[in-house]
Amino acid sequence: LAFYFFFFFVPSDKMNDDGEIASVMGFSGFGKKARTFDLEAIFEQTRRTAIERSQQVLGKFTNFSEAALVFLHICKSCVKYYTIMLFCLFRKQSESSSDSGSDSDSDSELIGPPLPPQLTDQDDDELGPLTRASGSTAHSDEDDDDDGENPVKKIPDTHEITLQHGTKTVSALALDPSGARLVTGGYDYDVRFWDFAGMDQAVQAFRSLQPCECHQITSLQYSNTGDVILVVSGNAQAKVLDRDGFNVMECVKGDQYIVDMAKTKGHTAMLNNGCWHPKIKEEFMTCSNDGTVRTWDLSSGKKHKSVFKPRSFQGKKVVPTCCTYSRDGKLIAAGCQDGTIQIWDRNLSVHTKFHCRQAHIPGSDTSCIAFSYDGVTLASRGGDDTLKLWDIRNFKKPVNVATGLNNYFTMTDCCFSPDDRLLVTGTSVKKDGGNGKLAFFDRASFQKVYEIEVTNASVVRCLWHPKLNQIMVGTSNGLAKVYYDPVKSHRYACYKLRLFVRLCYVILQLPKQLDYPCLPCVSPAHALPMFREARQRSTRKQLEKDRLDPKKSNKPEPPVSGPGRGGRVAAHGGTLSSFIVKNIALDKTDDSNPRQAILRHAKEASDNPYWVAPAYKQ
Repeated sequence: LAFYFFFFFVPSDKMNDDGEIASVMGFSGFGKKARTFDLEAIFEQTRRTAIERSQQVLGKFTNFSEAALVFLHICKSCVKYYTIMLFCLFRKQSESSSDSGSDSDSDSELIGPPLPPQLTDQDDDELGPLTRASGSTAHSDEDDDDDGENPVKKIPDTHEITLQHGTKTVSALALDPSGARLVTGGYDYDVRFWDFAGMDQAVQAFRSLQPCECHQITSLQYSNTGDVILVVSGNAQAKVLDRDGFNVMECVKGDQYIVDMAKTKGHTAMLNNGCWHPKIKEEFMTCSNDGTVRTWDLSSGKKHKSVFKPRSFQGKKVVPTCCTYSRDGKLIAAGCQDGTIQIWDRNLSVHTKFHCRQAHIPGSDTSCIAFSYDGVTLASRGGDDTLKLWDIRNFKKPVNVATGLNNYFTMTDCCFSPDDRLLVTGTSVKKDGGNGKLAFFDRASFQKVYEIEVTNASVVRCLWHPKLNQIMVGTSNGLAKVYYDPVKSHRYACYKLRLFVRLCYVILQLPKQLDYPCLPCVSPAHALPMFREARQRSTRKQLEKDRLDPKKSNKPEPPVSGPGRGGRVAAHGGTLSSFIVKNIALDKTDDSNPRQAILRHAKEASDNPYWVAPAYKQ
C-alpha cells in the first residue's frame, strides 16, 4: 500500500527532483551525493512486480465479488495503521515544505542526512549546540514571535466537555502525565475514573468506587510515572491506588495519646492535602490537623519517612492546610491556619529555610500554594479572598496581590500556565449568587487579563495540563469540565484520528463466514473498548478480600461427640430434655387406652407396695 500511495499520488515528472522527493518523504535534504542511481528503472521494476503479484492473487477467484471481499478484508486489517501513517506523512510534508526553501543552501554542505524534524522542534535549552549546528533558524524565529505574542491567545477555551461526577462538590481532580485518564473525587465519597480513549458519546466514567468509605475526598494526584494515585480524604490514613482503583498501600495511623507527634508513626487527625515528589517516584507527602507534615515511602507504609512541624511565632503548634514540593523537589512548603507560609529544606526538618509570618489573615485557611516552573516564584490562594505572588529569594513581602476573589472552600486551586506567563484560579459564589469564574492573571503585571464563566456554582478545582494544553475544572454542583482548543491543544488531532479509525472500522464490518483463509485482524492494544481485553484478576487480591470476610474465613466447627463442650451439646442425649424426647420417640407402648395402661401395673403394686401402702401400716 505504501508503494501504491507513492506512485499514484506523486507525479512521475517530479521523481527526478531530489528536493521534491525529500519534501514528500519528510526531511529537508539528502546531504552530499555519493552514488547515482537510475530511480526511474527501479520504480518501474517495483511497480511491475507489484501489479503481477496482485493479478496472481486476484486470478484465483471466479468472480469480482469474491476479489472485492478479499480486498476489503485486507483493508479492514490495515486501515487503522495506514491511516495513521498517511496522517503523519501529510503532516511532515506540510511542515517540511515551509522550511525546505530556506535550508537548501546550508543542507547542501552537510555530510549525511540532517537531523530529524522532531529534534529541531524541541527546545534550544535542552538540545544546546546540537540544534544550532543543524542550521535551522525557524524555531528561534517562532520563539521570538511567541515572546511578543499576547499570552491570552494561548488559552484553550473554544470548546468544552462536561463530565457529570455527581450532585455534590468535586473537591479533587487529577490527570495522569500522558493525559489519557482523569480522576475526580468529591464530597459524595466517590472516586470516578474517566478514560478519554475509551469514552463514547454517553461520556460516562468507566469505574466508580469509595476507597475511604464515609470520608470526603480532599486531594487526588497521579505520580510522576502515572502508575499509582495518591488519595487523601477526611480520615487520618492516606491511600495509594493503582490505575484501575485497586489498593496498593495504606498509611499507618499514629497513636493519638502521644504528645510529641514526631514520636508516633503516622497522622492522628484528619488529612488536609497531599502530593507526590516530582523527582522520586516512591515518595509522597501529606499534611494533617495534628500539626505535622509527613513524607512517606511507597515501599514501606508502616512508618513515615520524616516529620515537619510548623510553629507559630510563640512556638505553638499550627495546623497546615496545604502543602507542596518545589519543582526540583528540594523544598517543602506548607500554608497554615495562622496565615503563615513555611518552607523547609527537604533534608533538614527542624528549622525552616523561608518563613513568612503574615502571608494571609490569621484564621483564614490557605487553600493552595503552587511553585512556578522556574522554581523561584510561589503563588498562594488564601481564604481571605486574595491571590498573592511571592519571590522566595525575598520572602518578606509579596510581589503582587489580587483581591476580591471569593473563596468559600478549603481546597480552591491556583496554578501556572505551561509557559509560566499566566496564573489561574477559581472564584466561589453563594447559592443563586451568580456564576463561578475562572480568572487568568498576567504574571508580570498581575492584571486580570481574561476570565471564563464556568457554571452557576463555585469553581473549586482547576488544573492546566502542561503537555495537553487543556484546562480541567471541578465545580461545587458536581461537574467536571474540560476546556480545549482544536488548534492549541496538542492531543486534539489524536482524538480526531481515533474517531476516524473507529469510523473506518464500523464501515468495513464484513460477515465472519468466509470460504477462504484470510489475514487476522490486527488491532492496537487498549486503543478502543472493542479491542480491550478483560483485565486478569489476581488470585492473591481475591484471597485477601476473602480473608476479610468473616463468613468465608470462618472454619466450620466439627460435630460434637459425647455430652458436649463449649456451650454446645451433642445431637441427642446430652441434656435431660433431649433424653426424654428420645425415649418418648422410641417408646413402642400403645397409650391409646389410659385405663388399661394404668391397670397393667396393678399386680406389681399389690405384690410389692412401695408408694402408698407403707405409709398407712402404723
